[in-house]
Amino acid sequence: MGKKIVIVGGVAGGASVAARARRLDETAEITMYERGPYVSFSNCSLPYYLSRTVADATDLVMMSPGQFKAQYNVDAVVNHEVTAIDPVNRTVHVKNRVTGKTQTTAYDDLFLAPGATPLRPQNLRGSDQGHVFTLRTVPDVTHFDDYLTTQKVRDVAIVGAGAIGLEVTENLTRAGYHVTLVDQKNQALAGMLDSDLAQLVHKQLLDHHVDLQLGQAVSQITTTTVDLADGTQIPAQAVLLALGVQPNTTLAAKAGAKLGTTGAIQVNQHYQTSLPHVYAIGDAVELTSALTHQPTQLTLALPAQMAARRAVDHVYGRPVRTRGVLGSQLVPVFELEAAATGLTEAAAKAAHLAVRSALVIPSDKVDLLPNAHHLYLKVLFAPMTGTVLGAQGIGKTIDRQIDVIATVMAQHGTVEDLADLELAYQPTVSPAKNAVVVAGLVATNLLNDEYHQVDVRQVPELVAHDALIIDVREPGEFANGHVKGARNIPMSQFRQRLAEIPHNQPVYLHCATGKRSYNVTRALQNLGYTNVFNIAGSFNAICETTYFQDVTTQRTPIVTAYHFDL
Repeated sequence: MGKKIVIVGGVAGGASVAARARRLDETAEITMYERGPYVSFSNCSLPYYLSRTVADATDLVMMSPGQFKAQYNVDAVVNHEVTAIDPVNRTVHVKNRVTGKTQTTAYDDLFLAPGATPLRPQNLRGSDQGHVFTLRTVPDVTHFDDYLTTQKVRDVAIVGAGAIGLEVTENLTRAGYHVTLVDQKNQALAGMLDSDLAQLVHKQLLDHHVDLQLGQAVSQITTTTVDLADGTQIPAQAVLLALGVQPNTTLAAKAGAKLGTTGAIQVNQHYQTSLPHVYAIGDAVELTSALTHQPTQLTLALPAQMAARRAVDHVYGRPVRTRGVLGSQLVPVFELEAAATGLTEAAAKAAHLAVRSALVIPSDKVDLLPNAHHLYLKVLFAPMTGTVLGAQGIGKTIDRQIDVIATVMAQHGTVEDLADLELAYQPTVSPAKNAVVVAGLVATNLLNDEYHQVDVRQVPELVAHDALIIDVREPGEFANGHVKGARNIPMSQFRQRLAEIPHNQPVYLHCATGKRSYNVTRALQNLGYTNVFNIAGSFNAICETTYFQDVTTQRTPIVTAYHFDL
């Protein structure tokens, strides 16, 4: 007789435990309990049912209990909740949520994958009403969709501008609803992007007629509105709360398992809890950051699946090595993708890590091709060692660049390692110098203090203080839009116009994307200038990062006309 393996939770983590255990042990008796009606569903795909990108809700379910039994010889038992663990006798108490009957099941090894619960703040007035929803399971999304249809909803308010909030916003907008997206923070995707790249997301939402309310706290939800703290009333016949999740730790804690400093279940490098023969994985578990080496939480599918593999491997005596997590993720925003890995500036600051950044705007293909587009790629690195700490990108496609950088980060690589990468080149796929290599080269130059650069977010202040800004684009480009007060000295003319560039005050240079102004900056340094600074991202980034605030707050633009390249 093989091992008796019991699994609590049947989605990404739990289903992965079952599949891995069966691959390693054909004789094991594997039972997986899921409190809901479905196992092995794609919760990351739930928003796409709202736009019918996923045509039928049943398509969200990747494997039925019958398929689990037939293909893996796993007993996947739905609508059954494990209510208690007896770690001494190695048993669990299970309640049938349909009949109310209870039973006791013995185990040799127990795997907890209870997931997490969407937050529904108790102190938010009106959050318990019938038209206020959260999104975590297949019944959640079908219930929400049914309400939108039967009640002929026109206006939907989404509270929380994280990944789920944005994905639901996009799919509801595509389905024809008017969406207002509200977040108490001053930017969307705050845990994923820095404030500069977040502005590109804001503009994309604005371009698709999403009403974006940032820096706004919700005071109450009524039957027809979402009321903000500043008195604004947002029309909403339906509301979705996308405020994050809370790890489901009740079962583990009641059994005596230790919780970590983040409030999630504490596990060691083998995903063992403090209870003997009890493992835990997924959204309910406290992990370790590969960069800060501090406890963290992560609600992503791949880390849960990989944790499942390692936990089962440990049970069967296979070597296990846990490196920590980077948190690589991607969120589509209409025609663009936003992707990131590792730390943001805020996360680095919270961990007391010094950080520098390089922002580049290269093309995703060879420029002369008609379908070439710019992409924004930002690399964060340690200022003393050049160790890559994070990366963020916005573009038509950005997953490849972020995946390459995440791979380098997993090996504790530096910006010099990025610059030295030999990546595949073909004009319709990538320029000869891939964006990752360009970012590595720029970051290496900054690491070595070969030239000076200022952050694009500093430009409004420079303009306000009448700083000397030189635009090195050609006159026609300058005429079509430029920074107010900037002087146009094109790259093709600067050597003949050196008399117009002073030595005795700071000079800030920019072009369209930073490439030409970088070359002029280096040339001026070679000519003895010590006061020249390249503006990261240049004019395109200035436009992209200021537009949303200009439009939504009626702020006076610092440019005569905007130019956008995404």
